[in-house]
Amino acid sequence: MYKIILLLDFAEEYSKSLLKGISKYSSEHGPWTYCRMPLYYRETIGIEGIINWAKEWGADGIIGQLYNDMDIKAILESKIPVVAQDFKERFKELPNITGAYRETGLMGASYFLQKGFKNFAFYGFNDIVWSRERAEGFEEKINSLGYKVHYFEHRKSRSTDLWYYKSNSLSKWLLSLPKPIALMTCDDNQGLHIAEACKQNKIRIPEEVAVLGVDNDVMLCELSDPPLSSIAMDVEKGGYDTAKLMDHMITHGFDSHYDIIVKPTQIITRQSTDIYATNDDYIASSLKYIHKNIEKNLQVDEVVKQVPLSRRTLEKRFLQITGYPIYKYISNLRIEKFAQKLLETDQTVFEIAMDLGLNDSKNIARQFKQVKGCNPVEYRRQYLAGK
Repeated sequence: MYKIILLLDFAEEYSKSLLKGISKYSSEHGPWTYCRMPLYYRETIGIEGIINWAKEWGADGIIGQLYNDMDIKAILESKIPVVAQDFKERFKELPNITGAYRETGLMGASYFLQKGFKNFAFYGFNDIVWSRERAEGFEEKINSLGYKVHYFEHRKSRSTDLWYYKSNSLSKWLLSLPKPIALMTCDDNQGLHIAEACKQNKIRIPEEVAVLGVDNDVMLCELSDPPLSSIAMDVEKGGYDTAKLMDHMITHGFDSHYDIIVKPTQIITRQSTDIYATNDDYIASSLKYIHKNIEKNLQVDEVVKQVPLSRRTLEKRFLQITGYPIYKYISNLRIEKFAQKLLETDQTVFEIAMDLGLNDSKNIARQFKQVKGCNPVEYRRQYLAGK
């Protein structure tokens, strides 16, 4: 029975999801015993105190958030296996619970580009790896298409200066941005801050500023007004893989390690981004109707009836603005909704197809493979691997 010290922020949804994955692995391969150590121990007793306690308790390993300026040499000399969450920056000497951060930023950029935005912004911390690299991935994609990204603090401000509720500098920045604009934040906490600041400055979300967070912390996303769209992360699998790595290190030695990469899975669209950036009122009305009725077996003729244009004219303008024929836009959006239900429910492929008003599950499976590169069953299995 392994004895593991957990040094995590147990109030955070990210840490809770990590713990679910760790618990899942230990229930299959344990049982393990845990000591949940409060985070303030980092300040009060430091790494030497933590190591001394670990030795006294007979701990086999430590999983947690550590400061990068801690005495890493003391950890290495203790020979206690440690897996560190990259709380600020990645560790060079220790295995990290880290993420595909640039991939997450790229996903956010692609999402906004598909919605027709021409103006973009990022709000985060330059001195924290998971924020900085998300910004880099976001900017790389935006720049590749000839657009630029507006930053509030990315290049100059400290994280401690980033937010307080009467921030004149933040208000001035938000008011100065070209509208409409697509704004990605480094996490859901900052997304909530932006929503509050926009409300104070009478900036409409999503009409003027569309806001996207990261982590899909449901409590924070629903606390936001309007509810915050967010990029979901495969954190529970990351926890499972972390426990597997810890097991490996305990068995094979401290030097036998590798990083755990938590990957983004999908974007959960809520009201904060539920808009398409276009000045064409007819296309905007068509898109609003499509998004509102996507869970029905929606047909192009129904969309055409919503505006006083001929089908040919609407199709031409729709293609010019979105880059897709109406039928293809509907098909792609339906696949994204299908994929979301695969990951969030335990419904069968047939049941999900019926919920979306589709009677031909074989056809939807074929369309799904064209977009996602695998069939629905494989997609779900890939996501749930290790859970």
